Amino acid sequence: MAKDKIMYVCDNCGQESAKWIGKCPSCGQWNTFKEIKVASSSPKLGEARKGLNKGTSAQSSALATGKVLRLKDISAQDDPRIDMHDAELNRVLGGGLVPGSIVLLGGEPGIGKSTLSLQTMLNMPEKRILYVSGEESAHQLKMRAERITAASGSVADDNFMILCENSLEAIFDHIKEVEPELVIIDSIQTISTEDVESSAGSIAQVRECASALLRFAKTSGVPVVLIGHITKEGTLAGPKILEHIVDTVIQFEGDQHYMYRILRSIKNRFGSTSELGIYEMQQTGLRQVSNPSELLLTEDHDGLSGVAISSAIEGVRPFLVETQALVSSAAYGTPQRSATGFDQRRLNMLLAVLEKRVGFKLMQKDVFLNIAGGLRVTDMAMDLSVIAAVLSSNVDTPIESGWCMAGEVGLSGEVRPIARIEQRIAEAEKLGFQHMIIPKYNIGGLNRKKFNIELVPVRKVEEALRALFG
Repeated sequence: MAKDKIMYVCDNCGQESAKWIGKCPSCGQWNTFKEIKVASSSPKLGEARKGLNKGTSAQSSALATGKVLRLKDISAQDDPRIDMHDAELNRVLGGGLVPGSIVLLGGEPGIGKSTLSLQTMLNMPEKRILYVSGEESAHQLKMRAERITAASGSVADDNFMILCENSLEAIFDHIKEVEPELVIIDSIQTISTEDVESSAGSIAQVRECASALLRFAKTSGVPVVLIGHITKEGTLAGPKILEHIVDTVIQFEGDQHYMYRILRSIKNRFGSTSELGIYEMQQTGLRQVSNPSELLLTEDHDGLSGVAISSAIEGVRPFLVETQALVSSAAYGTPQRSATGFDQRRLNMLLAVLEKRVGFKLMQKDVFLNIAGGLRVTDMAMDLSVIAAVLSSNVDTPIESGWCMAGEVGLSGEVRPIARIEQRIAEAEKLGFQHMIIPKYNIGGLNRKKFNIELVPVRKVEEALRALFG
């Protein structure tokens, strides 16, 4: 047996070194190098991989044997993507799951990662699927599956198999026996291999297990979905190299106190990273939200001040979101500035613009801002609605119904142009809004005749406020 090799890996960026270094030369972080043992492949694991490589394509077998291929000899024809029977998940993946790819799904505990995976797999009866669970028992998975199938009306068939196992070598043995068309690992932090002398979830174990599953996916053509934990800082647990290894990284986000969940693509070698999927958490599972605007604007706010509607874009999807603000006199010496779902530093900048350029004194006022529905929006076009909501609450004057807006506010008080203006206008018109405030610079080249909604172009913040409050 070959002697184990000692290496040091940066826990933050995955940089490797033959010796311990105090400061990482790649990312500049201190005390992030951890010692790991890199062992040669055991005979058992090597035999399992060799057996899994039978019947693969020429390109994938070349990866296993190290064969050199000419560029002109490689087929450029894409394999048909696997339909996940979930429009939101298909959109985030770029049109479906690519055969031979490896996908990492991360999210906070209890956010719904296992529920999403199990629910999606139950809707794919045409595929032979192996669900490997290192955290839950078969009885727990059976009860969850029955709850999901009772709600959706689907029936669990013989092609869906469950394995409760933590050993990577045993998992490969079962894969060789079952020959699945899709493998789910829940979760990668609970799987361990005998080649590494450390506990499951350590940097060395996660690194070795992910590398072995990557080789299996690329050489067999069977896609693998890894479910991963995240740290308290919100990053994926384990070495940073885990994100470099996989083809696609998608993150399941949301507040557990709200019903909405957002599936966001962070890395995708086979599609765009600007796609977004939205789900609604229910007792019977996750429900796809095809039109989030209607859910976010269900309440009637006529006569209520501090509410403004903005046409935002998250990823490539336009939707209308409600901005709520509350301005009150500071009870203590220092006024409070609080924002939920919005960047607080940008809120402070917009308040400074209001005071300097528009003339509203908010120095001795508490300002609280909230994006309805528990969403976190980073679109710069929200600036105009934030200012409108703050002023509406400050003067206690409601904004008339039927008005929405979109525009980025600059430091000099000007309303700057925004992207995808036609999509924003079409979404507002579809939901029945009659007036929309947009930047004046976006009017050029815009065909206003194809929209029935009244467009109010503005160049400065004062013009927008005059149109809203008279």
